[in-house]
Amino acid sequence: MDYTNKLQIIYGDVTIGIKGADFHYIFSYQTGGLDSLVIGGKEWLYRTPRPTFWRATTDNDRGNRFSIKSGMWLGADMFLPCTAASVEVDGAGIELPIAPVNNQYTGNETADKIKITFTYNTITTPSTEVEVAYEVSGDGKIQVHVHYHGKEGLPELPVFGMRFVMPTKAVSYTYEGLSDETYPDRMLGGEKGIYTIEGLPVTKYIVPQDCNVHMNTDWLEVCRDTTKNNADKSREEFKLRFESLDKQFAFSCIPYTAEELENATHHEELPLPRRTVVSILGAVRGVGGIDSWGADVELPHRINAEKDITFSFAIMKGLD
Repeated sequence: MDYTNKLQIIYGDVTIGIKGADFHYIFSYQTGGLDSLVIGGKEWLYRTPRPTFWRATTDNDRGNRFSIKSGMWLGADMFLPCTAASVEVDGAGIELPIAPVNNQYTGNETADKIKITFTYNTITTPSTEVEVAYEVSGDGKIQVHVHYHGKEGLPELPVFGMRFVMPTKAVSYTYEGLSDETYPDRMLGGEKGIYTIEGLPVTKYIVPQDCNVHMNTDWLEVCRDTTKNNADKSREEFKLRFESLDKQFAFSCIPYTAEELENATHHEELPLPRRTVVSILGAVRGVGGIDSWGADVELPHRINAEKDITFSFAIMKGLD
């Protein structure tokens, strides 16, 4: 089979596999998203990526009681049911190919492009929807389109984006964007450029909190040299690349989820770093800092949860 022009499709009972020359992706209707991302024989996913709404509480969030006012987003971040899925092959919708519908396929199906869309309903009051669409083309590139539906009555959001948990620690990451740690209201000191960060540093605030956010990013490459495959003894580096599409994104790349940071009151309470957590963010709340005793973030740097948020990015093999 010629993988250079066509995608091979494998219709499972609760999954759809997509295979090309040097990649193999599995999307799961059961877990609600991209379940496996293998490029060059290397797995990039430890957990199914999900929309993310929470950032670990900052000192200024505590001061203005933001985490109390918007605390329902922490629950939404941890517990987010996938309520629907749909599949399009070469632009045409098909009946969701789960068992027994998938039995009509032969295993020899091909396509030029496949789009899988997952819909999530938040456990907030009131509830709202998020749609995440993955478009896979023959070269292995995945375009990810994320749409948060604003809903009247919801409190302000801490962040909104997609969280990717990778199986092992990154050795470094490189990005094009602003230098240092930046937030919407802390960008004046950032200089545009291409930067490489060794390891996965976590800013040593007295109390662990959200950190290492980088605004106005054009692309990000994460570099690893280990896998969870015990048969893979190679320590050669391999990379995964995220590229902005319609607009620049923000990101963080650290060894902890927001919930792990939230649960620690001192750095020694954090678990040993063993994974890579990449958050690709379409919206970020500012940090404030006028004072730490009640002054809120300035209005332009807040995230109104009553308005829609959309952003898109691409995932592909890192460049050599």
